[in-house]
Amino acid sequence: MPKQKQDEPALSHDIHGREIELELQLPLLSSKETSKFPLCVMHDTVGKPSPIATPTQSPMASMADPSPVPGPADDEDETDVIGDLMGHYGKWQLVMTVLLSLFQVPNTFHISSSVYQAANKEFWCQRPAHLQQLSVDVWRNLSESQDNCHQLARMDWSQLRNDTLPAQLEQQAMAAEAADDDGKLVACKSWEYATNDNVGNTWTSEWDLVCDKEHLKNVAEMFFLLGVATGGIISGYLSDKFGRKTMLFISAVLQTIFGLWLYFCSSFELYLTLRALLGLVSVSVTYSGLILAIEYVDGKWRTIAGMYNLFPLPISYMIISGLAYLTQDYQRLQLCIGIPGIFLCFLWFVVPESPRWLLVKGRIDEVKRIIEAAASFNGRQLPADYQLTPPTQESSSQDFTYLFRSSYLRRISICFLCIWFTMNLVYYGIILNMSSFGGNVYLNSALAGLVEIPAIAVAMYIITKVGKKWLFSATLFCAGVACCCAAITEGREDMLWLKITFLMMGKFTISAGNTIMPVYTAELYPTAIRNVGVGACNVAAGLALILTPYLSLLNKIEGHLLMSLLTAWSIFGGFVVLFLPETAVRKNASTVASRRNAAKQV
Repeated sequence: MPKQKQDEPALSHDIHGREIELELQLPLLSSKETSKFPLCVMHDTVGKPSPIATPTQSPMASMADPSPVPGPADDEDETDVIGDLMGHYGKWQLVMTVLLSLFQVPNTFHISSSVYQAANKEFWCQRPAHLQQLSVDVWRNLSESQDNCHQLARMDWSQLRNDTLPAQLEQQAMAAEAADDDGKLVACKSWEYATNDNVGNTWTSEWDLVCDKEHLKNVAEMFFLLGVATGGIISGYLSDKFGRKTMLFISAVLQTIFGLWLYFCSSFELYLTLRALLGLVSVSVTYSGLILAIEYVDGKWRTIAGMYNLFPLPISYMIISGLAYLTQDYQRLQLCIGIPGIFLCFLWFVVPESPRWLLVKGRIDEVKRIIEAAASFNGRQLPADYQLTPPTQESSSQDFTYLFRSSYLRRISICFLCIWFTMNLVYYGIILNMSSFGGNVYLNSALAGLVEIPAIAVAMYIITKVGKKWLFSATLFCAGVACCCAAITEGREDMLWLKITFLMMGKFTISAGNTIMPVYTAELYPTAIRNVGVGACNVAAGLALILTPYLSLLNKIEGHLLMSLLTAWSIFGGFVVLFLPETAVRKNASTVASRRNAAKQV
């Protein structure tokens, strides 16, 4: 490969065929580059990647010329000064990243609230006022309302008295029916709901979402997830343009407003709109907060900071299950999960902007103030004459088409689109359908959150020691096996405990895989198009999220269908992972021979 010129961008339209393939993939094998979270890359105002993410020298270029090849990496050397000055990871970074992880709490509350707010309730056609003392079973027999959606037409219920014996009531009803018509059924206009079911007031009982309106519960969930999918596409660009902190707190304020507004909302149509807007800003909170957290640190700590940012998720699952049990009312639950956002908004006065983003924008004075505060907190002494220079922005314009311009990129792009779709479908297919698996929904959800804590911890530890390919594939295959075992026990009440056990095993393994997936994606995509690749993966994930609420309908077709589908997708995802290259880096590959061996592994 000819030596790359200093002013030549890493991705160029003048590079063809095999040369562009090597140039895109081989930098990933450099011993200089550590695993980075996919959201570290910034764009300038026209959507072009800025050099904030560390590009590395191609091993093949090193073999051709032992001298270092200048280029975009020089810009990263400038931004690395920030880590050298205030510390790559210290007390200041620990405090800030922990505070930012708290923003995951309301996000998790809102995305999992539908498990309790949209829970199914037992219902029946409303009884006449003077027959309220009748038992539900007797009333169903009298009105011939076997499906709880229809009852006898033009029945004069005033002829029946509440103090009449049930047998006499049935005789009178039959006589009235024979005298009136031929027993035609009409749709019920109003319903009554069970009050002692440990579910309380839900969307179902508030807006009569039963019978021909039952699908509207799934629509309400889908609107929120549609907002999440849309926000995942645009939030990255907005965060790059306006700043991580600015977008984080604007989104957090809007999330709080929409979350509390839902408490007062009485119109179902307005409720749908607010749910969509809530999903839109919630994913922006997640995206901006995560970028901010990993840009406070440097080197290998970016991966670690990005992963332990996930720890509040399982804790939040457990907390909201307790809140739902205590409130048992969708409005009171909405109030409880909306209030925490108020306190998080006050972190505006504590959390600074990303110093690396500020440096790219040329705001040197602000960068120095942050560095000085962080260095002081970390107990580091700053040089008296240190200088900071904004990195030079590249003029290249990478877009979606770059993901398919070489055989290597086509392979990993197609694989990751399938994997991100599968992971989100299975992960949220388990979480958001807890109420349809049987047993106590509150206990099941709390257990699902509990098993995710060790899953994240184990995944964090293992991926720092070994490659990710086989571990990632194993998590999906094991999740498929667990879902298959749960499907086998479906419909057997005496084996419900065994079914829940298999579900928790599946939740454990899929949670570990969900922790590995973004890191693995970041390592395989070249720096210059990493944000483009992750953005495409987010689209696939959004499609899976939109489909998730409708998975519960599969159990109405056939009891084993839901778990069977999750089994098939898990195994499919595990199989697709096998087509990806390994990402284990040889730390001592400093000689020409070792670099040549590393290059052969692509």
